[in-house]
Amino acid sequence: MKKVLHIVGARPNFMKVAPIHRALSERGALQQCLVHTGQHYDVKMSDVFFTDLGMPAPDIHLGIGSGSHAEQTARLMLELEKVFTSQKPDLVSVVGDVNSTLAAALVAVKMGIPISHVEAGLRSFDNAMPEEINRILTDRISDLLLTPSADADANLIREGLEPARIRLVGNVMIDSLLGARDRALKLSTLADMGLSPRAYAVCTLHRASNVDDPKVLTGLLTALAHVAERLPVVFPVHPRTRKRLTDLGLGPSLERTPGLRLVDPMGYLEFLALTAQARLVFTDSGGLQEETTVLGIPCLTVRENTERPITVEVGTNLVVGTDPVRIQQAADRALDGQGKQGRIPELWDGRASERIAALYERVLGVAPAELRAASA
Repeated sequence: MKKVLHIVGARPNFMKVAPIHRALSERGALQQCLVHTGQHYDVKMSDVFFTDLGMPAPDIHLGIGSGSHAEQTARLMLELEKVFTSQKPDLVSVVGDVNSTLAAALVAVKMGIPISHVEAGLRSFDNAMPEEINRILTDRISDLLLTPSADADANLIREGLEPARIRLVGNVMIDSLLGARDRALKLSTLADMGLSPRAYAVCTLHRASNVDDPKVLTGLLTALAHVAERLPVVFPVHPRTRKRLTDLGLGPSLERTPGLRLVDPMGYLEFLALTAQARLVFTDSGGLQEETTVLGIPCLTVRENTERPITVEVGTNLVVGTDPVRIQQAADRALDGQGKQGRIPELWDGRASERIAALYERVLGVAPAELRAASA
């Protein structure tokens, strides 16, 4: 039986791999191996997601941990080469844009193993973002480029990649969201936090450009404090962000800011319960821009760009940058009922994983030559 090897490394990967793994398991035509690189190794950033998403325990856990981009990628490549040698996969399936994604693709292409990149073609056009480099390089060497939206197809074609390698399959992360939403809404998350639906905001911050620069981070926190004067702002604090707050001595003052609630990272279902019933979301996360578009929640992206422009063009997302005055003005408009309205993009229908599973079967079983032709 042909084997697909899935790579997961960080929290955003889990929501993308879980429905693909499930769809392939239900069809039963392909063997699977799930490799967790351990790029995210905190229990609240990793283990709880496997439970919430109904994923099986990883077949292989590498426990790579943190480090500089070069250090982490190098360790990943060394360990993944051993895994690929022992497992002998017929296809390596990578998702997203984290270091594990690029490392796996580099090892696979050197070993002559076909690669499928799920969520291909996304571009922020900002090469200062490590994720942008990961996206570009992974797309360049992958055999199959599975895109979430038509703009991603256009990016790949503009870069000169062969149309035969590109498949518009939809947004697989939305499969997880739609499959879990009802379960999430049954949780007592809001009641436990003393919150009412549509009467609070949610914030997530983790990108280096936002949390590593004291001036930028302080400005963002000033904007959040302004919003917290109007309604509670729930802020699940990423470990990276927590460390920066501690290093800058900002933790105690934030804890005392009226209306601003700093909480630990949450599991997938618990966080979905929170975001699905929020009035407004602030984020520098790519995935949350997509989720809020499907949930119909106004989203303010506190970055200067986005690799998911479809969420701005047709969704509920507005890119507001990091200027605190601009963020406050946009937040006030949203809270006054003038938040961005949107619609759900094409093929964000909860069935992307089914399309991917059928494609993997075709390229590995029914028509195995298709994969070779696509990369020729």
